[in-house]
Amino acid sequence: MRFQAPESLSEQIAQHLGQRIITRDLQPGERIQELKVSGELNVSRGSVREALLILERRHLVDIFPRRGAVVSSLTPDSVNSLYDIYIDLLCMLGRKVLERWSGTQLGGVMGQVRELQAVIGALNSDAPDAAEQVIDAGFGVMQYAYRLVENPFLEETLENFRPAISRTYFVALEHFRGEIGETGRFFRQLAEAAGSGDADRLQAVIRAFGEHQRQRVLSILTDEEHA
Repeated sequence: MRFQAPESLSEQIAQHLGQRIITRDLQPGERIQELKVSGELNVSRGSVREALLILERRHLVDIFPRRGAVVSSLTPDSVNSLYDIYIDLLCMLGRKVLERWSGTQLGGVMGQVRELQAVIGALNSDAPDAAEQVIDAGFGVMQYAYRLVENPFLEETLENFRPAISRTYFVALEHFRGEIGETGRFFRQLAEAAGSGDADRLQAVIRAFGEHQRQRVLSILTDEEHA
């Protein structure tokens, strides 16, 4: 049985602030004041300080001497750096799933994909939390794949990318509501490739969707820069 310690207070604060950054409630460049956060959440400044260090490691905030923590900016360089490695890691996860399990043994993955498609199908794309629901459902499929692969190093690495990739994906979904349907098509194609045991097709599907998302985010950043 795998031991899981309860999340620390600092981790809970980091998740709370991280979600506000992902959903753009806290804007790039906005200062996060320890005293204000500690008062709002009724926690110690020390716990908030630790939470900000966690967010710095997750590339959601930058911490400067005498200025403190500010929400990090999304730039073309940071987006390209993120997607360069994240796409490769997803391809590795997909390959490892097919190396360990055959098409007939992937019923659980197919079930997770069907659940995600049901979430997408039931969503009103104009709902305020539509983007968050799609992101959470997509990561649910990944978490099931982790259990199949049983590689804690790959799982930890991908999970560390989750806040940063969620942030870019939220930006894309907020600007292009059609991306919700595109996400459904991606997971359908992913399930078909996995079911047929076609590793090359699986990786091609992952790369195509990853590059599509990258270009969507880069186009948004360009438009915002010239707005």
